[in-house]
Amino acid sequence: MSLTTQLETMLAMAGMGSWIGIALDTYNRFLQRSKRARLIVFLHDLLFWLLQALLIFYVLLLTNEGELRVYIFLALLCGYAAYQSLFRRAYLKLLEAIIRCCIALYRFFIRTCYYVIVQPIRLLLHLFILAMLFIWKIIIFLLKALYRCIVFLLMPIRALGKWLWFMIPLTWRQLVEKFLHVLAGFIQKGKNMIIRWGSKWRK
Repeated sequence: MSLTTQLETMLAMAGMGSWIGIALDTYNRFLQRSKRARLIVFLHDLLFWLLQALLIFYVLLLTNEGELRVYIFLALLCGYAAYQSLFRRAYLKLLEAIIRCCIALYRFFIRTCYYVIVQPIRLLLHLFILAMLFIWKIIIFLLKALYRCIVFLLMPIRALGKWLWFMIPLTWRQLVEKFLHVLAGFIQKGKNMIIRWGSKWRK
């Protein structure tokens, strides 16, 4: 392995050490260990460190074809220590600022969608319901008015019918009433037969 390759490997591993510090702080910030079950924390930690190991091996594979040396671990520790002492506070402040900015953008997006999409749809739906209720009231009013007009127009015919009915001799009226009574009985019997046939057919 040439000296240039060794230097590139050390710089890359120092950078990966700093990256591990950044990733660990970011991971702990979002994980919130105190609010998670131990099994969930264990699984997340296992996946996190497996991912970091794969990333380190991938970078090592790109720099020196995956050869392990003692100075690689020293470079990782130096990069991690440099991050902890020099950049950790600044990164944590930057991370919190980014999180606040993302939350503000998310809330702005939700409010914009609410006032641009949800509120107009609710307003249109409310107006549609009001219009349908208004049309329904108009229809009911017109039907009531039509019914009253028909009743009013039929009043003379009804009075004439009553007068003609009482002008018919009593014996004829009795015959007509008997006929209507018998006819009503036939109609009721036919209705009962239809109901019975319908019940049998359903069974």
